[in-house]
Amino acid sequence: MTADVSKTPPAKSRTASTAKQKAAAALAALELVRWTPEEVVALRLLPYTSARVLRRKCNRREVYHHGDGGRITFTPEDIRRENERRTVRPFDSAA
Repeated sequence: MTADVSKTPPAKSRTASTAKQKAAAALAALELVRWTPEEVVALRLLPYTSARVLRRKCNRREVYHHGDGGRITFTPEDIRRENERRTVRPFDSAA
């Protein structure tokens, strides 16, 4: 009986693969998140201090957003695109 047990290889650790799977699942779940203008202001995801101003900018189509059924929502992609749009790039060389 001990000979059979010693011939089987030891079980491999699955912590690395399960950790990667959990991280991938968490990232996928994060991409499905939708924030309201109030949540965007509270979490400081965009540089606006008022949800009213943010809604007004969305209605004027000045800010990336989703208008799902008349409700203004923001996805992580909208936040990324808006932050990229507002980024100030440095000059290539001094003038």
